[in-house]
Amino acid sequence: MNDEITFFCDAEGTRLDLYLSEAMDDMSRSYIQKLIAENKVLVNGLPVKAGYRTREGDGITVTVPETKKYEAVPQDIPVEILFEDDDIIVVNKERGMVVHPAPGNYDGTLVNALLHHCKGRLSSINGVERPGIVHRIDKDTSGILVVAKTDAAHRELGRMFSVHDIAREYLALVKGVVSENGARIDAPIGRHTVDRKKMSVNTRNGKRAVTGFTVVERYRNATMIRARLETGRTHQIRVHMAYIGHPVIGDAVYGKAGREHSISGQALHAAKLGFYHPVTGIYMEFEKEPPWDFMELVRELENE
Repeated sequence: MNDEITFFCDAEGTRLDLYLSEAMDDMSRSYIQKLIAENKVLVNGLPVKAGYRTREGDGITVTVPETKKYEAVPQDIPVEILFEDDDIIVVNKERGMVVHPAPGNYDGTLVNALLHHCKGRLSSINGVERPGIVHRIDKDTSGILVVAKTDAAHRELGRMFSVHDIAREYLALVKGVVSENGARIDAPIGRHTVDRKKMSVNTRNGKRAVTGFTVVERYRNATMIRARLETGRTHQIRVHMAYIGHPVIGDAVYGKAGREHSISGQALHAAKLGFYHPVTGIYMEFEKEPPWDFMELVRELENE
């Protein structure tokens, strides 16, 4: 059965294929172009070319063909390992890498890389498409992830995530100057009522979401914050910061479309992860500085 997705465009003058590849970040631009060429993307009920320039309010319908069961395969892709033993592996995911295979991104993912590195030894709880994956971060977010190598480790890590017994901190560069030194955003997040590929703050179908943040540095027209997740909703930091009027820089989904700075994707980095080892019970904590493009953006902001 095909999956039909309908939403209204919020960007003016952006190429359709580029807009969709950013709005539907689990699909590659080449896959989006293929759907457009096959007339599976309609704008205001009519087929268009990939180069069509969007207008704010355009009604876009994307028909995604049903996919067959896909088994991820090992691929020799470099990945930065921060820690590894018989039970878990902690990695620093680079921006632009998808965590697990999905339509349009069936290879080149973190799962493909880890299947090669671990010689196929990852937990099987999430099936052959997402082996070992306990939690994920967005394609265009960089940073630290823990992956389970055994089912026992997977179950215990899953339990810790479900009761929020994991310390997670992110660094983000957001638009505008945040006036307060810190805040706690307690606002429910659920699927957007019109665009099902987006999340939004809403009380109708949202679940409780809590993000705490402190200001690290203020710039002329931007702010660096350190955000702490008390819950783990999809796109939580991106949605919450946009909700209070300070969207993450480079976020084309929850902020304004277009590249205003020299960074591809949102300026969001999973900088710290702390948890008790699922087997030994020893507390472990990992920190990683943001990637070069994040730091280059910091230098740009400092020089403005």
